[in-house]
Amino acid sequence: MDEDFVSLNVHSSVPYSIANYVSYDKLSPKYQSYLAAFSTIVEPTTFTEACQDPRWVEAMKSEIEALKSNHTWDIVSFPEGKTHIGCKWVYRVKYKASGEIERFKARLVAKGYSQKEGIDYEETFSPVVKMVTVKTILSLAAAQHWHIHQMDVHNAFFAGRSL
Repeated sequence: MDEDFVSLNVHSSVPYSIANYVSYDKLSPKYQSYLAAFSTIVEPTTFTEACQDPRWVEAMKSEIEALKSNHTWDIVSFPEGKTHIGCKWVYRVKYKASGEIERFKARLVAKGYSQKEGIDYEETFSPVVKMVTVKTILSLAAAQHWHIHQMDVHNAFFAGRSL
């Protein structure tokens, strides 16, 4: 067994450590390696942490470039008497089905929870497909013998414009 993996099974002084209850001894060496690699990746929780790793810096640059190329915002003068809504970075490691790292994903998100109805927004929503819709479309495609393709959307933007 790999020496690095064995170190993951060492009991710690943490009360109720999962290492006291879980054993990886019966897993294949390939899956043990996957778990060892998986457990070493740490997603940063702050911008300062992310800036220490070039992979996260590159992910943030990619997100900013996507925001610019999609014309997500315009730089304008801030209206007097209004309050701004801040933003923060969210970091996630995306994995392939095989367990390999696909990419490091950084997303710049608005702190919408700081908005106040009637003051900061009129209508804000994030459309999310429901599972019943996915199942219906797949059933229809199977019944009609349609070809189905899967794709990964790295950035999606819904732009509402007032007339």
